[in-house]
Amino acid sequence: MHETRSLTGSATALAQHMDAAITRGSASATLEHQDTLSLGEARMILRTYERYSMTGSNRVTLSLSILAVGAQMEVSLTTSGGSEALFFKINTFGEAAFMDKAIEAIDGFHGG
Repeated sequence: MHETRSLTGSATALAQHMDAAITRGSASATLEHQDTLSLGEARMILRTYERYSMTGSNRVTLSLSILAVGAQMEVSLTTSGGSEALFFKINTFGEAAFMDKAIEAIDGFHGG
């Protein structure tokens, strides 16, 4: 699953907001990786979160990418995992729930 959003505000504040919202939203959610890359005035903030999906009895990941130039941000969310099948995806309930939580967190961000 993949979603994008255009926002304005502080990219650092958005990353901190997402860290808190995602890890607070599930007892098993963890921040697995974080990085910040810069090129000129552009910054890319990367996050990878993981959590256990009780519905699918497996682990799912959420990748967050924030591309920021000044106060303008392009945000990308991608979920992965959560399938029990060998050759195609079935049972993506865990991915959908993780994505819903991330979208709710982004919608609750007010520019920081």
